[in-house]
Amino acid sequence: MYVDVILPLPLNGLFTYSVPTVHVGKVKIGCRVAVPFGKSKTYVGIIAKTHTDALPKGFSIKDIHQVLDDSPILHDNQLRLWKWISEYYMSPIGEVYKAALPSGLKAEDGYKPKTETYIRLTPNFRDERSLHIAIDMLQRAAKQQSAFLDYLNLSGWTEGNPKEITRDELLNQGHTLPIISALQRRGLLETYEKEVGRLNLYAEPHLERIKPLSEAQQDAFNQIQFSFLKKSVTLLHGVTSSGKTEIYIHLIRQAIEKKQQVLYLLPEIALTVQIMDRLRRVFGDRLGIYHSKYSDAERVEMWQKQLSADPYDVILGARSAVLLPFQHLGLVIVDEEHETSYKQQDPAPRYHARSAAIMLAQMYDAKVLLGTATPSLETYHNAKTGKYGLVELFERYKGIELPEIQVVDIKDLQHRKMMNGPFSPLLLGKVREALERGEQAILFQNRRGYAPMIECKQCGWVPHCQHCDVSLTLHRNMNQLTCHYCGYTYQVPTECPNCGCTQLQTRGYGTEKIEDQVRDIFPEARIARMDLDTTRTRQAYERIIDDFSAGRTNLLIGTQMISKGLDFDKVSVVGILNADTMLNYPDFRAYEHAFTMMAQVSGRAGRKGRRGLVVLQTKSPELPVIRQVVENDYSAFYKSLVVERQQFHYPPYFRLIYVYLKHRNDNVAESAGLQLGSMLRQWFGGRVLGPDKPAIAKVKSLAIRKLVLKFELGLNMSDVRKYLALAQQQLLQDKRYVSLQIYFDVDPL
Repeated sequence: MYVDVILPLPLNGLFTYSVPTVHVGKVKIGCRVAVPFGKSKTYVGIIAKTHTDALPKGFSIKDIHQVLDDSPILHDNQLRLWKWISEYYMSPIGEVYKAALPSGLKAEDGYKPKTETYIRLTPNFRDERSLHIAIDMLQRAAKQQSAFLDYLNLSGWTEGNPKEITRDELLNQGHTLPIISALQRRGLLETYEKEVGRLNLYAEPHLERIKPLSEAQQDAFNQIQFSFLKKSVTLLHGVTSSGKTEIYIHLIRQAIEKKQQVLYLLPEIALTVQIMDRLRRVFGDRLGIYHSKYSDAERVEMWQKQLSADPYDVILGARSAVLLPFQHLGLVIVDEEHETSYKQQDPAPRYHARSAAIMLAQMYDAKVLLGTATPSLETYHNAKTGKYGLVELFERYKGIELPEIQVVDIKDLQHRKMMNGPFSPLLLGKVREALERGEQAILFQNRRGYAPMIECKQCGWVPHCQHCDVSLTLHRNMNQLTCHYCGYTYQVPTECPNCGCTQLQTRGYGTEKIEDQVRDIFPEARIARMDLDTTRTRQAYERIIDDFSAGRTNLLIGTQMISKGLDFDKVSVVGILNADTMLNYPDFRAYEHAFTMMAQVSGRAGRKGRRGLVVLQTKSPELPVIRQVVENDYSAFYKSLVVERQQFHYPPYFRLIYVYLKHRNDNVAESAGLQLGSMLRQWFGGRVLGPDKPAIAKVKSLAIRKLVLKFELGLNMSDVRKYLALAQQQLLQDKRYVSLQIYFDVDPL
């Protein structure tokens, strides 16, 4: 007997092993086996096929070492989904395996629950008098005192309501390990390890807490039900704050009553915090949460729970949740379906969770609801042409008006020297009025760090990454320059290495610099910043959102994270500081992404009680896309864009595949790109564009070339993929390209 096994390696195909007699009764498709590979390696593989086919003569074959499971850990439909992802996205199935399974299930010895380092006051300093003594002790150690005071604030000791915090949370405030160690040596703080990675046991379900739907919501709910009779996928196009989540909750209840499971996908981990609380209040311990910020032990336990006789009825998760095991899936909800976060970029497989979810649902004969205020062009096109059902909800919950959007021409204001840094007088005035009324404001700047670059005032020198073709971002809190592509950090120079000038100035604004300037302008404001730098941990996400929701902070500065469906009651003013950074991006989707981002950010304003205001700052107020955002006219935006897309052979009328070639030597990358382009043109003719250097032509010391392939919808894409794989194989047989990397990005974003 033989088994064909998937190994967690970036290699194409399955690997055949023989089954010793002792294991014959144990091997089943979907079970894990320990197998030898190479001279001395052992891997945990998953059985994809069992057979007794005769092998070719002279074929050397190894035995499996061990069967690790009594029953499969992978369902048939999951295996089918893995195969589909591997074939469609042109990625070895071993890479799908690596992405899907938690690390603890890929190791022979199982998994060890992780611990996390927490921090607390030592027993001698847990009362008010001794805390005052401690603060006085630190008067001559400003950094230690600052860290100690931050600990007291974070942990709630200042309010008399102490809670546990992790050491990472304190580090997240800009402090360092040596400072925390110094406080430990002084006997003020101590660390302790706490086991994490246990599934939370929530309260009992309370379905009676589900709110009744408004007339408009009920109408949309009924239309969705009717649409599901004819179509397996339906788009719910509902404006921001129209109450889509409440409709989802009613659909989930209905699925549970039918004994079906529900997968509820969100694009961003930050969103799970608010939605999780809403769902938990209703569905209690029937709800499971799954995303990458959870520890590996938690994810292993989630996987095992979903295989058990008592799985969660509802899974709320980000992209990777689509790869979990389901037993009786009945409904998939893809919220904010337009979001680019649903597309995995690096590492492979470069799959789109929305497409994978639709395929998964098809395998279970389940229904899919795609929800958004700003549909992706492809989804809306599918709905308008009848491939998907379409339900529209254009009335905000409780009749709240959409926000008023005022456009400010910052080019004119800069010319007249009326700008205060990146802020127009109108924006500052409106933010001030909102704060004085006890309301909240959000400022959106889609760049993190202090400044996108620094520059020599005398000769114009700009520091670049040694490994990537990009300028370095200044992070002043950490006093370092960082490459946002490879993560490498550099010291901030004190003088220009080119001319010796000591006057180095910042160029542009990141969220960190915006925060600094806002503190100067509004010293009374309680400010929070939400970007990748301030949300390294799960707790940091939750704390920022909880503080803003509860009014402990009243001015939130953030990147695109704040645009993604977050619901805050008291936000009356939203400022979009510079729309042009989104509009001027060299990509055919730039206007689509810009419209989506601006419309979504605008939707955070005036959600309860009063109409909100959005101040949209731009140097190009005359652009049609700006007017379409102001008028919230998605239909006009769609009609103008699809004409261009058809004319220039882009989705939704054509399929795209990008081919990337990477090599340490730029000349090798160039020659390989030219050779591959020539091979592909023999088959595909003018459908092949390039090779060209992409906008960022070197990342992590690898030179990059890119080919763009455009295929009309009628072509057999299965044959196209075979030709591409053949071309890749032929090229890599050339000894010059032995260390060349080639990969495909199917349906790129």
